[in-house]
Amino acid sequence: MAMVAQHHRENSSGSINKHLDSGKYVRYTAEQVEALERVYAECPKPSSLRRQQLIRECPILSNIEPRQIKVWFQNRRCREKQRKESVRLQSVNRKLTAMNKLLMEENDRLQKQVSQLVCENGYMRQQLQSASAPATDASCESAVTTPQHSLRDANNPAGLLSIAEETLAEFLSKATGTAVDWVQMPGMKPGPDSVGIFAISQSCSGVAARACGLVSLEPTKIAEILKDRPSWFRDCRSLEVFTMFPAGNGGTIELLYTQTYAPTTLAPARDFWTLRYTTTLENGSLVVCERSLSGTGAGPNATAAASQFVRAEMLPSGYLIRPCEGGGSIIHIVDHLNLQAWSVPEVLRPLYESSKVVAQKMTIGALRYIRQIAQETSGEVVYGLGRQPAVLRTFSQRLSRGFNDAINGFNDDGWSLLNCDGAEDVIVAINSAKNLTTGSSALSLLGGVLCAKASMLLQNVPPAVLVRFLREHRSEWADFNVDAYAAASLKTSTYAYPGMRPTRFTGSQIIMPLGHTIEHEEMLEVIRLEGHSLSHEDAFGSRDIHLLQMCSGVDENAVGACSELVFAPIDEMFPDDAPLLPSGFRIIPLDSKPGDSQDVLTSHKTLDLASSLEVGPATSNSAENASTSYNARSVLTIAFQFPFESNLQDNVATMARQYVRSVVSSVQRVAMAISPSGLSPTVGPKLSPGSPEALTLAHWICQSYSYHLGTELLSADFTSGESVLKTLWHHQDAILCCSLKALPVFIFANQAGLDMLETTLVALQDITLDKIFDDSGRKALFSEFAKIMEQGFAYLPGGICMSTMGRHISYEQAIVWKVFAAEENSVHCLAFSFVNWSFV
Repeated sequence: MAMVAQHHRENSSGSINKHLDSGKYVRYTAEQVEALERVYAECPKPSSLRRQQLIRECPILSNIEPRQIKVWFQNRRCREKQRKESVRLQSVNRKLTAMNKLLMEENDRLQKQVSQLVCENGYMRQQLQSASAPATDASCESAVTTPQHSLRDANNPAGLLSIAEETLAEFLSKATGTAVDWVQMPGMKPGPDSVGIFAISQSCSGVAARACGLVSLEPTKIAEILKDRPSWFRDCRSLEVFTMFPAGNGGTIELLYTQTYAPTTLAPARDFWTLRYTTTLENGSLVVCERSLSGTGAGPNATAAASQFVRAEMLPSGYLIRPCEGGGSIIHIVDHLNLQAWSVPEVLRPLYESSKVVAQKMTIGALRYIRQIAQETSGEVVYGLGRQPAVLRTFSQRLSRGFNDAINGFNDDGWSLLNCDGAEDVIVAINSAKNLTTGSSALSLLGGVLCAKASMLLQNVPPAVLVRFLREHRSEWADFNVDAYAAASLKTSTYAYPGMRPTRFTGSQIIMPLGHTIEHEEMLEVIRLEGHSLSHEDAFGSRDIHLLQMCSGVDENAVGACSELVFAPIDEMFPDDAPLLPSGFRIIPLDSKPGDSQDVLTSHKTLDLASSLEVGPATSNSAENASTSYNARSVLTIAFQFPFESNLQDNVATMARQYVRSVVSSVQRVAMAISPSGLSPTVGPKLSPGSPEALTLAHWICQSYSYHLGTELLSADFTSGESVLKTLWHHQDAILCCSLKALPVFIFANQAGLDMLETTLVALQDITLDKIFDDSGRKALFSEFAKIMEQGFAYLPGGICMSTMGRHISYEQAIVWKVFAAEENSVHCLAFSFVNWSFV
């Protein structure tokens, strides 16, 4: 008889029937079911010894056969799996229904926009044909400006309510109508994995951006989060509510004064004086809309802030939040600003005239933050070292805020310039009132904090690549003694001048991930720098330094406002209320000139050997041409902070100025090396993708492998033309080549090799062969070296090696062979193939 398991509902007598493979029904009493449920709740795993013990200790279960109990638990697990799957499918179905509704509404809006454009086009044709005098189309709603009567109406509550209602109408026309000519945000294509639908203004006064998406939070919770702008908008310094009163229709009106940071040292910060209106619509939607009340001169602290702030204008903007059936909300976000671009240097004006920048900083950032909170609330996000998401998010916000404070140096925070005559390339500011106090952890600074900062223009340097290099190769630009000084100062409140206790950096940088945002655009991590004292009396003492570091914008394909690397010394115990003194780098891309978009896309590929492998035979020439026409620019801002005692202020100022100049010089050298058009003597263009040298080296590697080992490295189908380079690049084993010098360095690696070492093609040439092997691996290589030189190849046993990030890698076997140049008597390099490698 076939085995059957049939579940019956509880009958009228309070018992439950189960059908076993014997064909008999088993009747459980309500008490037995209750006892089984208690055992299952404590020990759901079937192999748990604790479950067996609980069953034996329960007298009411003693008369039930073990096989029957086993079947009951199996049915119980099946029912729970079915319930969880049903709940999951219902949740997915609700999300899909809501997203379908959102897409249909977006389609309707686009159809209205098309109809309006067709109407305007017909009107223009009629005007041209009749050759009449040019007339202004009053029906065009693209340019929405602040009404001239705002100042008059703002003098009384009735006038403010009138402004609020007008703001609501104009905001809704932008969020769901055609008041602004929206176009899709470049690089943000809607799809199943997309965060939402993003658009930017094509032609309107000021700069505007729009987003809509589905969020698994209730409308009131979303509104509460978004109204607290400093918690999610990193550029917001402060938001102060000066007046709040009911609007009479269930809504509230608030008068706000908001200050935002300047992203660089080259432009003043912005502030806003706005009215914010919160209300509920007839269909149950919650609306938070906002607009400027007037231009410059109004609002609090207008005179005091005039020297460091430029009054910007917010045109009707806000959030439309609609509840979804079954939970969650559909949110529409509109940001429409006039940032007064006239007040900044011409080179920076693209940052203040670009709707794309507003979308990246504010609109997309708001939606991403809401989604992050939603996932943390549901428990989908897991962080390292046992830290709660809210704690780590607070650390990221504190790092960003401290770095922005250092860049801006506001007078009301206590900052003042030190001996600045306007001709200095490095700005030095001091803050004698700085007191790093957080919770129970307080650091009283006897002198204060000194900040050395500078901004510079970079040409032809992808920000993501530069920040990735700075993160992975700290020893290329940082001075370990300066890091040790800052760490010791914050830890013990002793401000010894660097060099009093000389230390040496061992070159080992261990990166311990803490957490990241849901789209990995921002990472939080702890960095451990290993150091040893050079003095004999404490030669065995550890001089390790720990840094809390935030890194963002490392993905070249991501749509981000900037790339940042911000860090601060931290105690190895890493308390939640640790004082932070952030320093670091910010690289902001400037919009390229019209017509350069294709050049930008092509030139980004020139740093990735694999990119040219997807193109036809003309790749080599096109890559070289793109590198010469690449015209992308970016602004790099550097700021380093140091604690000091009053009697050491001049010494620390001199050290800080020299240190920042040294860092600037190092960054310029690195930027030249990684620039697609750079001609660095160490990196050079010899292994740029698509170059004849790279293709030639690929042929040499394969031919030498076949010559020495008597078998083909690649399939016979890929032994001619450029397919050799493409196939070698995508080979499953990690293939690396190193030079034959006194200190061998790597000169080439395929994609698997770069992944294994966790590095890039540019940074690869700074890695020496001895750094990746452990002691046993080095011994095995040295013992076989003579054989390699004589025989031409050798097999190394499996072992452990190390990536540039300090992670251990196991490999099953390594094959080493000599790579001949064109003539078989000339050895070009050594090649390694690591078989079946994986991170330990």
